[in-house]
Amino acid sequence: MHDDLKQAVDADFPRIRDELASMVRIPSVSAPGYPADEVRRSADLVESLLEASGLEDVRLLEIEGAHPAVYGQRSGPEGAPTVLLYAHHDVQPPGPRDQWDAAPFEPLERDGRLFGRGAADDKAGIALHLASIRALGNDLPVNVKVFIEGEEEIGSAHLMDFLDEYAELLSSDAIIIGDAGNWRVGTPTLTTSLRGLVDCKVTVRTLRFAVHSGSFGGTYPDANIVLARVLSSLHEDDGSVAVKDLVQRDAEPLDLTVEELAEQTLPVDGLELIGSGTLTSRLWTQPSISVLAIDSVPIREAINQIVPEASAKVSMRIPPGQNPEEALDALVSHLESAAPWGAEITVEPGALGSAVDLETTGATYDAYREGMRVGYNAEPIETGMGGSIPFVSAFGDMYPDAAVLLIGVADPMSRYHGPNESVDLADIASASVAQAVALRILGE
Repeated sequence: MHDDLKQAVDADFPRIRDELASMVRIPSVSAPGYPADEVRRSADLVESLLEASGLEDVRLLEIEGAHPAVYGQRSGPEGAPTVLLYAHHDVQPPGPRDQWDAAPFEPLERDGRLFGRGAADDKAGIALHLASIRALGNDLPVNVKVFIEGEEEIGSAHLMDFLDEYAELLSSDAIIIGDAGNWRVGTPTLTTSLRGLVDCKVTVRTLRFAVHSGSFGGTYPDANIVLARVLSSLHEDDGSVAVKDLVQRDAEPLDLTVEELAEQTLPVDGLELIGSGTLTSRLWTQPSISVLAIDSVPIREAINQIVPEASAKVSMRIPPGQNPEEALDALVSHLESAAPWGAEITVEPGALGSAVDLETTGATYDAYREGMRVGYNAEPIETGMGGSIPFVSAFGDMYPDAAVLLIGVADPMSRYHGPNESVDLADIASASVAQAVALRILGE
């Protein structure tokens, strides 16, 4: 059953692979300081790919000050449900070139994987959507809308503006977000929960200006020492988050082992795990805190002085069920009370992102589960995800009656946001078949 869709994807796969490679070649980094023209060039390419795949009304969606998104649609039978397919074409910065085995924006195929920045996150999502539409050919059983965002990697900064401006255009019965991943290569996965995110900038000051560390060292503390004490207060001795009154719960452990986790993250020899509970709980349903950046005197500029000021950006992932405003208040309060020796401390609140628990019943989920059984020849599983995807809750709030699904083709070895990002090409084929089958079932 559905053999025609498998054959269509198989015949189309050289094109699918080449389209993904062509997208990877464009360094569409949306972060400040990188050329906005490259993100627009990426949008132009995606626009041409949508047109070549038979979509209609294809165009760039523009908001002042934002990177462009891309839209296209194609009508199915009258009265058929409408499905919105989401992915994003912007990517993270490549990071240090010497950590890559090949140029970050020159796609390299090796051992069945395609390497390059954006190959998994999330240009593979675009390839998946286009492949599934083409596999259905002239017998498209549903109305399809495709929305490819250009700012996901900078927190979807203008997404609510896009949704406000184009609310009717994007309105759908089901929203398929192709920016998640599989539990393992070949294991079809529905992501059903996401952690939220809050962050802040903490600054400590000890002196009004720098003074000689020989003449005055041993009297007042330098700001770096104070900041180190403040940041170390965020965790208990076992590495658990020390901020009080945060929600946390257990998660299904599945079969993740410490050895597999180490293979995915490459810790240095002898590094110990932090926190407590199952590994999946630590990843999905418990809070976690990371220090993303520290501002102080660079080593190359160090002189014999007592450093008067230092800052850090602190990011906290929050589990489903946690109110983000309350979590941010708790983090800020903890930091403000943590400065030793009477040092001056200021905390600037930053981003707020809600955690998500998705409703996983109904016709759309049933269709995708069956599609995954066909496409992967394996039983789908449900997992949480430790990362945050702001548009999931944004879409859910804007279209409360729509089913929202999180799928994708990244896997734990994809190393997205890091060097040597890659995607398993066979999983793109399997996911394309799975989605084509699911859309056919929805139409029926």
